[in-house]
Amino acid sequence: MRIVIIGAGVAGCVMARRLAALDGVEVVCLERVSRDDHSEAGTGLNVGPNAVKALRAVDPELAARITAASFVWANWRISLTDGTVLFDLPLKDVADGPGWRIRWSELYRVLREAAGASVAYGCEITHIARDAADPRKTRLAWRQDGSEHRLDGIDLLIAADGRYSDVRRTISGEVPVRLTGVAISRLLVPDTSRGLIDDYEQWFNGPNRLLAFRVPPDHVYLAGTFPIEGEIPEARKAPEALRAAYTPAEAPPSDQARWLIDQLCNGVADTHWARMQEHDLLYRAADCNVLYLGDAAHGMVPTLGQGATQAIEDAACAAALITQRHQGGVRDVAAWLAEIEALRSDRMRFVMELSLAASDTILAGGDPVAGTRKKSGEPFRDKLKALYRQIGPPIDGGKREEILR
Repeated sequence: MRIVIIGAGVAGCVMARRLAALDGVEVVCLERVSRDDHSEAGTGLNVGPNAVKALRAVDPELAARITAASFVWANWRISLTDGTVLFDLPLKDVADGPGWRIRWSELYRVLREAAGASVAYGCEITHIARDAADPRKTRLAWRQDGSEHRLDGIDLLIAADGRYSDVRRTISGEVPVRLTGVAISRLLVPDTSRGLIDDYEQWFNGPNRLLAFRVPPDHVYLAGTFPIEGEIPEARKAPEALRAAYTPAEAPPSDQARWLIDQLCNGVADTHWARMQEHDLLYRAADCNVLYLGDAAHGMVPTLGQGATQAIEDAACAAALITQRHQGGVRDVAAWLAEIEALRSDRMRFVMELSLAASDTILAGGDPVAGTRKKSGEPFRDKLKALYRQIGPPIDGGKREEILR
């Protein structure tokens, strides 16, 4: 059996590592950038406890490697930029364990080292199509180091090539994108805060929000959002505009907020900007054996930090199910994909809807005090418990020895 994975990101590396262990399966993972190129690896991220739980269930060694390269995410606090605390939640109250805080470049390094020889780097995909001999299968061509390569008769093509997936667009059509009316900036800076910044925190000035936490070895990941319609004017990215957006009008900023605002204003040249968006959920192609995972399947708003988290959850669940079916003698790839879709779709709709609903405080007209007070109630905490604990089969309810074998 031939399985090809496009993209050695989060989901791609987890899948490549697990599926390469199956007897009689040829696994090829093609990555566009070079092995050590982390130029598109962004800044930092928090990974939810649900991803840690899922990965530990299917690949405890890989989970341990990521843990060693991370700081623990154990608490979530929300304040106003004047220092007024609105929300302070130990994750142990809603999750089975902590999450991770890590630099993107470090996460990629760990994942790609673990995926090993299954990944080929510097591969530019030049052709993707259904196979002429069997339309359920696919074929593709790519260029690497000036040489042309081609594979036909691909039994399973896994698209893990991100939010702007070329595979999904080619096989299943253009993906409608929904903008949410929020600008987001991301920045990674050396930690000179002298202990002011550590675990995951958010600070609001009206609907304008700062978010920050420490990541190894000694840096702070900082993100800022503010409501906006349409493109982000350059004037809104300027230091004076950013300082005005996050500085409270009625009181001086807290020491934490002052340090963060200074970092944001001093780091405008290194800041990554984007508009918050989501797109429709799709796990598999309608008429051929193509599986979409991670952002390729469900680009979502990042409000609850579930982007990379769900890529890990996707890959852990899909790898566990494929392993179980393959070792049980089931070789019907279309049946695998239908089962993955059935197991994951309701879960993913819940995650996407909760992430969007939790964005209420960063939208135009958002009230961080009222919105955060609502998040302090039991209904929202119950949803967080479902988010962090209730992954679903085969992770939940499966025998550990069946998942790992």
